[in-house]
Amino acid sequence: MQVPVQILKPGAVLPDRKSNGAAGYDLSACLESDLILPVGEVVLVPTGLAFAIPDGFEGQVRPRSGFSTKNRILMPNSPGTIDSDYRGEIFVPLLNLGKADFVLEHGTRIAQILVKRYEAAEFTVVSTLEETQRGTGGFGSTGK
Repeated sequence: MQVPVQILKPGAVLPDRKSNGAAGYDLSACLESDLILPVGEVVLVPTGLAFAIPDGFEGQVRPRSGFSTKNRILMPNSPGTIDSDYRGEIFVPLLNLGKADFVLEHGTRIAQILVKRYEAAEFTVVSTLEETQRGTGGFGSTGK
């Protein structure tokens, strides 16, 4: 599948898979200078890229497991969705849960993107729903 990518800023890094079996393509920070991620705060990090995701697909932006676990940097809205009609720059929200401010450098691989097919749904109002074994049991209702 071809996904058109527009480079919006000099030095932006194209998404890249690091192995043949990788589902995600790494997204990198596109920075003019180092960016401080203060403890406990969310910062939108620019990638310098815009995508034209094909109709019927979405771009799912997810954390990179190594980056997030080693540095305690998380994505608070994970996964984020890039809709097929969005054409603006991709920013990745990062939350620093570490004990000190984190210095983010240009080119740091901060997240990954997967391009996934989706089905458009029509929601229909009904008076009752089909019964299931679980029923209305909420969080934790299916076991320990």
